[in-house]
Amino acid sequence: MSFSDSDSSSHGGATDYKIFRQISRDRLLHEMLGSTRTGDSTSWKVLIMDRVTVKVMSYSCKMSDITDQGISLVEDLFRRREPLPSMDAIYFIQPSKENVVMFLSDMSGREPLYRKAFVFFSSPSPKELVNHIKSDTSVLPRIGGLNEMNLEYFPIDRQAFITDHDRALEDLFGNVVSTRAFDACLNTMATRIATVFASLKELPIVRYRAAKEINESTAAILRDSIPKKLAAAVWDSVSKYKSTISNFPQAETCDLLILDRSVDQIAPVIHEWTYDAMCHDLLDMEGNKYSFEVPSKTGGKSEKKEVLLEDHDPVWLELRHAHIADASERLHDKFTNFVQKNKAAQIQQSARDGSELSTRDLQKMVQALPQYTEQVEKISLHVEIAGKINKIIRELGLRELGQLEQDLVFGDAAAKDVINFLRTKQNTTPENKLRLLMIFSSVYPEKFEGDKASKLMQLAKLSPEDMKVVNNMRVLGGSSKKKTSSSGFSLKFDNQKKNQAARKDRTGEEETWQLFRFYPMLEELIENMCKGELSKTEYTSLNEPSTTVHEGSKRNAQSSSAQTNQSTAPHSMRSRRTANWARTRLSDDGDSTDSSLKNASTDLKKLGKRIFIFIIGGATRSELRVCHKLTTKFRREVILGSSSIDDPPQYITKLKLLSEREVSVGGLKI
Repeated sequence: MSFSDSDSSSHGGATDYKIFRQISRDRLLHEMLGSTRTGDSTSWKVLIMDRVTVKVMSYSCKMSDITDQGISLVEDLFRRREPLPSMDAIYFIQPSKENVVMFLSDMSGREPLYRKAFVFFSSPSPKELVNHIKSDTSVLPRIGGLNEMNLEYFPIDRQAFITDHDRALEDLFGNVVSTRAFDACLNTMATRIATVFASLKELPIVRYRAAKEINESTAAILRDSIPKKLAAAVWDSVSKYKSTISNFPQAETCDLLILDRSVDQIAPVIHEWTYDAMCHDLLDMEGNKYSFEVPSKTGGKSEKKEVLLEDHDPVWLELRHAHIADASERLHDKFTNFVQKNKAAQIQQSARDGSELSTRDLQKMVQALPQYTEQVEKISLHVEIAGKINKIIRELGLRELGQLEQDLVFGDAAAKDVINFLRTKQNTTPENKLRLLMIFSSVYPEKFEGDKASKLMQLAKLSPEDMKVVNNMRVLGGSSKKKTSSSGFSLKFDNQKKNQAARKDRTGEEETWQLFRFYPMLEELIENMCKGELSKTEYTSLNEPSTTVHEGSKRNAQSSSAQTNQSTAPHSMRSRRTANWARTRLSDDGDSTDSSLKNASTDLKKLGKRIFIFIIGGATRSELRVCHKLTTKFRREVILGSSSIDDPPQYITKLKLLSEREVSVGGLKI
């Protein structure tokens, strides 16, 4: 059984290239919903989904998109539904026994709920389920189509998806005794990742973070092998598509790198200073939903409003990857320029100055008002959000804390600076002190051996629960010996003192905003992949590419490297510690405007092979920003996947939930 194909791969021709999220949307709307509008089935239909597929649909399509495809009603598979025997139904469901039983109960007997059913499974369906459907002779004549869509991932961004495994850390890295939860999580995750490649018709070269050769406990060895297990499961699923999906490539077309959170323990907790990250870190947002109050038009109690900060908002799209200070300045400039250029605003200003308004002026104002009101509301919303963020930054003293965080990461601060901060900044919130100590632990793991950790916790006035978070984070990162030797850089001062660092300053980067120095390790890994310099021992290949693919990949890497060297010649770095909070930003990467694919869209035919990164245990907004940035830099669409996208508070909560009995440091149970 296979789904119906479009004529060419999403990456197959110069005019065919579409960005990741667009492909997902088009397949759902046209390949699934649109394909049922044939023959005697052209009238309005009912769309029935389960709890997973309704989320898949909502991440990709608007209700208006679905209605345009002839859907008049959307229903939940497991809720009581009114019989509509004159209408056809489309079932977009997971291929599970429970779902199939519900479908058969809907369509069997003398009085089925619907006239005809078109069934689309979100992932490969077991033969026994298909046979179960075919064995029901009363249902079979009422089935208009039985297909596998192979689309069971959640596109949260034009270049990112999640598998919706919020408990991946707990299920995979915590209570490893629960083999049922472990296997269910890993297998479902692999299936959903594989459907990404089915949708894009891409066959990946699969690489994964290799296990370290260290003497550890059984639990630690199992945790260490998870990227390999997931890589094998993904490849097993994807390789089957070569024979089950028509026009699926038989040779490798893209790169996939599977990682876990041990590759970067700092990115999930450090303060990331972009507008997007600050919104989700500091404001009380529910997903991408921002709630705020506006004065009532009737003069009564203020009204609560909700907006989604997503791609459909052009202001958000432009500013989300900008530094918060840069975003604030640009919002001010936008508002000023808009008022100067808009007719309604100009006439309104003239009225305020005492000038009489002519009939012609009033006519112009009325014509311009709808656009004026809409744009003013959008810009005003972001001015308010940026103002609220800047206020919180001042109240919490985040600039000084952020400076210490980044100095620690780059080797410009040491233990004495952290201790001094904890002694003098007593008003710092417990969460921010905990995040600082988590960064400190990642850079200086030896400072948390023995009773040193408890003394630091006492100084910071943190609880035993917080101590558990730091210990669990260290377990996910591996042993302290390994971390010191493999990922720590040594910076010498005064020929005597030695500061450790978790990052090196990047050469070839322009002077930028203060506190914009940090970069996630993912940036370095992707750059090395593009240049063909990623270590084969640390990041092992599961399937060796064919000769022609390998040669093409080398040429691609050389071309990317040459292009990068031309555009960003190395030069000496100026000290980032003295960067101006409000200095005009000179960016060479374009990531502040989220222009990676917006600018590339005029020349999509020149984009190289796609790169897919999957992070088990949650990805961060800084890592998503890097994927947009490097898409522009290397002219290759970089797609980030993860079990979830986590902001620092969420990540800390998940670390707390790791099973105590399985988490250990140096063989000692915590």
